[in-house]
Amino acid sequence: MRLSYLGIFHTVIGVVAIIAAFVSLIKNAKIDLGKLAGKIYFYCTLVASLTALGLSSIKGVNPGHILALFIVVLISAAYFLYWKKPGNNRPRFVENFFLSFSFFLSLIPTVNETFTRVPVGHPLANGPKDPLIAKTLLLLLLLFVVGSILQFRKQRKINRSPDFS
Repeated sequence: MRLSYLGIFHTVIGVVAIIAAFVSLIKNAKIDLGKLAGKIYFYCTLVASLTALGLSSIKGVNPGHILALFIVVLISAAYFLYWKKPGNNRPRFVENFFLSFSFFLSLIPTVNETFTRVPVGHPLANGPKDPLIAKTLLLLLLLFVVGSILQFRKQRKINRSPDFS
């Protein structure tokens, strides 16, 4: 199946967002909107989610569109918390969770589309219900849960530090 120009643009922007998220998570243990990688993640995810609304193999609204809109809500709320509630405080827990959750949700269609298209001619999976996709998403869910717990613990430590007062 060939990609449209919108599909190619969406894919490139989405890959940039995923790379930026990984860079931010590795460097900062969170997607930090105050750093370049976090800003790139935010803007590229916003564009990728909005362009996803124009992509569909079936007519009408589908679960992918709902997922894209939900991701926009999550990153927008995180952005609001970052700019309106500065500092290391309770809103950071929610901001961190929203950004990490948006990243996890972004990986769901990414895994599905990648595994059902690559390598060209002999894809790794036959469709969304393929066991390889399910196992990969389960692994990503476990990583998300563990990562969220670690982020929560790190943020709690930051909030309790004397420098925060």
